[in-house]
Amino acid sequence: MSTDRHAMIETIRRFPDVLTEVVGNLTHDQLTMKIPDDPWTIQQIVHHMADSHINSIIRLKLILTNDSPTLQGYDQDAWVTLPDVATPIENTLLILRGLHVRWCALWDSMTEEQWNRVGIHTEMGPVTPDRLLVIYSNHCNDHLAQIKRILATAPTK
Repeated sequence: MSTDRHAMIETIRRFPDVLTEVVGNLTHDQLTMKIPDDPWTIQQIVHHMADSHINSIIRLKLILTNDSPTLQGYDQDAWVTLPDVATPIENTLLILRGLHVRWCALWDSMTEEQWNRVGIHTEMGPVTPDRLLVIYSNHCNDHLAQIKRILATAPTK
């Protein structure tokens, strides 16, 4: 496995712990505050991470088990408005912890032939496991940075 792949898998592997460290002790007010420069709350971001990463592992499994499967996109902005996103983040952090163990087990076990398989995303077109790995490694980092920006701009009491 290439060094780049290994580093990206490690980002995904560590993500639940890093996220929990950042958000695990936040108050309800901190989790649900809105700031002018961001359309989502921290709570919405945490729940979005689970939704997105669940979709990604399913997409990866489809790519690994089907020839050129269709990978369905979804409206993430609509999903963060659904009622389940108002629930506490603790269960979502548990989902992410278990999901990332399984996800990384897949990434770690893949052959070079599997890395070259392709699915067809309804919005992005052809997608390989390598592309999914880059997208979701960046996804982890980007949303952690977003959460930290929200916390940094929060009004102090």
